Formats: sequence, C-alpha cells, structure tokens
Amino acid sequence: MSGKVVVVTGASSGFGNLTVLELARRGHTVVATMRDVEGRNARVRKDLIDAATTEGHVLHVLEMDVADEVSVNSTIDKVVREHGKIDVLVNNAGLMPVGITEAYTVADIERLFAVNFFGAVRADRAVLPHMRAAGSGLLVHVTSLMGRVVFPFFGTYSASKFALEALAEAYRYELKGFGIDSVIVEPGPFPSNLISSSPEPSDHAVLASYGEIAAIPGQIKAHANDGDDANPPRPQRVAVSIAELIEATERRPLRTVVMPEGLDFGIHQLNEAVRPIQNNMLTSFGMSEML
Repeated sequence: MSGKVVVVTGASSGFGNLTVLELARRGHTVVATMRDVEGRNARVRKDLIDAATTEGHVLHVLEMDVADEVSVNSTIDKVVREHGKIDVLVNNAGLMPVGITEAYTVADIERLFAVNFFGAVRADRAVLPHMRAAGSGLLVHVTSLMGRVVFPFFGTYSASKFALEALAEAYRYELKGFGIDSVIVEPGPFPSNLISSSPEPSDHAVLASYGEIAAIPGQIKAHANDGDDANPPRPQRVAVSIAELIEATERRPLRTVVMPEGLDFGIHQLNEAVRPIQNNMLTSFGMSEML
C-alpha cells in the first residue's frame, strides 16, 4: 500500500490525536492541524512529533483554525506546495455543548457552527479544487450518533452534526463523477474531553427559568466519563475505523458507525432503514449513477 497525504483537523486531542498517530504508524504522510501550536498546544505538537519519531515515522503539525477561512486556505495551500497533493481530508474538529438548548443564544450557536459545520465547509472547499484536478480524493466527516438521533440537552450539538451529515452526503453524490468519495464516521459515546470542555450557554435568565432542570446538564458533565473500569470504551477504535476507510480499495460505505463494545443504540438499523429510501428517491429522479 502506498502512503497517502492526509490532513486531519482538530488533532490536538481526542479522536483527531489518535487518528494522526494511527495513520503515521501505517506509513501515511500525515499533517495534523490544530490551533495555537506555538502556545497552549505547543506541548501537544511536541508530544505528537516525538511519539511518531520514536516509532520511526514522520508526522507534521501545522497551525490551522477551521473557524478562520484565511487560516484554512493558507494551511491547505502550504500542504499542497510541500507535498504536491492532498489525498484525504479528515474533518474532525468539533465542540460539544451540553446545556439547556433555549439558553444558547444565537451568537453561541453561531460560534458552535463556525467550528462544527462551517469548519468542514471551509476545509472541504479548500481541498476540493486540488482533488478534482487530481481526479481522486476522500473527504472523511466525523459526526456522531447524535448526528442521527437527538438527546435532551445536546440539541445544538446535534443540530450541527445533522447539518454536517447532510453536507457530507450531498458531496457523496455530487463528487462521484470526479473520482472523489465523501464518507461519514459516526462515533458513539467514547470518553473524551469534549463534554468536560463544553461551551456554556450565555442566557442566564433562561437558565434560571428552568429551575431544577437546569442542573441536569451539569450532572451529565460530571458523570460523562463514568464507566466500567475493567472494560473501558476504547476510542482507538474510531481511529482504526478512519484508517481502514482511507485504505479501502473497494467502494466505501457512506456511513460507518463506531460504538463502544457491547453498546448498540440502533444507529446501524436506522442507517439501513433510511438507505433504500434515499436510494429510491435518487433513482426516481434519474440520478442513480450518483449512488
């Protein structure tokens, strides 16, 4: 297998951090991107490079803020100049608000979408001209089981992930003729720093009006990473799934669900139930060649 040039967003922690190391181990040319590589993430940058170097691999870390179009475009251009191409983009950067949905102001939600949704829009648009020129490429969009189902107090997060699912699926159809694939990875509830770093809602008057219900999001955060210490969920499974999609030689599935072992919320069944409806709709409009 020849290595691919892969750009991963949100590589400072969580799935992104695990994914860049997994891909480096597999011999790919990996560009890990994150914010503030000279400041608060300077240690993360060093640790990633040291971990890859210790194992005899090369890993590049570049500054990129997916909420800033200039930052995204300049970083993608730099990768293309240095490596000649980008084979794969992994859209992983994201935030996870947990709180009373009404208490998140429009400005709060705009900041969330700037990362979770528009961040992927910016990155996709930056790499796609290069992929179309090459006649090949892969866009990986990391969403969530909450991009398919809705839990109370995760409303704004689900909204951003539902939107990302729609974007990724539309690209799947529209880009097929260019030799470019777009896929979705839907992780389940693995331990991460997403909930602990959850953005708080700004409308305190609304929070006060919810009374005791307003305390529930805090309880969710406090117990977010509770689990079976003898058999903890392994988020490395998400990184492996992403790597396997990148290395696939046959038609990739549109959606890949990755749940902790022994846990099943029915997302597989939901995806399988929706797939023929979606396919039949496109076929009825004469677009079956896009499937």
